[in-house]
Amino acid sequence: MRVEPPESPGRRYVPDSIVGDVCAELFASLPRSDQRQKGELYVRGLLRAEGRKSVRNIAAYVGGRAAEQSLHHFVASSTWDWAPVRAALARYLERTLRPRAWVVRPMVISKAGTESVGVAPRFVSGIGQVVNSQEAFGVWAVDDESGCPVNWRLALPGKWRDNIRSVSPHIPESELAASPLDCAVRAARQVQGWTGPPRRPVVLDLQDADPAAVARRLNLAGLPFVCAVRGTVRVGCADPALPGAEGRAMAAHQLLLMARTLRRPVTWTDPVTQVPGTSLVAGLRVTLGEGTEPLLLLGEWTDPRGWPQRYWISRLGDMPLGAQLRLARLVGNVDADFARISVPVGLTDFSGRSYEGWHRHTTLASVAHAVRLLTGTDGRRGGQPADLPA
Repeated sequence: MRVEPPESPGRRYVPDSIVGDVCAELFASLPRSDQRQKGELYVRGLLRAEGRKSVRNIAAYVGGRAAEQSLHHFVASSTWDWAPVRAALARYLERTLRPRAWVVRPMVISKAGTESVGVAPRFVSGIGQVVNSQEAFGVWAVDDESGCPVNWRLALPGKWRDNIRSVSPHIPESELAASPLDCAVRAARQVQGWTGPPRRPVVLDLQDADPAAVARRLNLAGLPFVCAVRGTVRVGCADPALPGAEGRAMAAHQLLLMARTLRRPVTWTDPVTQVPGTSLVAGLRVTLGEGTEPLLLLGEWTDPRGWPQRYWISRLGDMPLGAQLRLARLVGNVDADFARISVPVGLTDFSGRSYEGWHRHTTLASVAHAVRLLTGTDGRRGGQPADLPA
């Protein structure tokens, strides 16, 4: 998914008491009272300041020029750890949103300059162009209607790996060397560790990754999953429902075309329009190479003629095909809410060379997203956050 910078998002009112209650719970891990206060001020600015959510614009709304240097230090060069705040957010969303799955979604964020952390020219396969951008991997708590980001990883291309130590000297070497698949799996595994049982399914859209590597990494992490793949991926049929194909290796789209008689209708709801729709779905047991464990290959036809339009591999036990398809389509909720809430509250607006600053800003913007979503001020949900601390 490619995200363009916002032009002029509007301001929507969130009651001060609700912002204060949510921030009190989520920032409880910050060791100093002034840090907790600045965190709340920053979130208020993300929710209410006009235009791009730069530190200057946020400070102009919450405290003027005197606040600008203080808030810049709080985000870019303070010592507070964002992981406990994200863990508190994940547990908070477990209680209030009650997500059906954790959705891992790569975001390509266009940037005009070259100085922001992680920015580099990237070829974006979805549009067939090179884009000057950051690539971030978000883990979202998603229910049937909407979603909220919980955890993030930022991919660092070669030039940043070589030079980032001069700006952010404390980055672990494991983060510098992380591949896109490393970013996705580590972020999902970390969220699961924060929230504990039950293990919610992980939904991924990593079509540029090797499906066998994705399955192997998630299996080792003990995470049930459904992951989008390309129709050209080679699979071995391991399903007795197609006796003529069993044991043969072929492209996923060819195998599923042979399984047209196994298709069944499944209903779902569009996350943007909330209009129900129907697809035809077929599933077959397949392997991704010699000696690999069988997985389910899922294909969806929105047009019953010809090839399937979308493909996934999954390891979700005995979950019915219809439920698996509806899980896989939760990626659409993420895309809709990223554009509808995350971009207006400034999640993509951080500009600076600090790796830690990017993570802190993104964490605070994720909190602002949660407040906007769960108070109904995003334009869709109603009510107030549930089970706030007394």
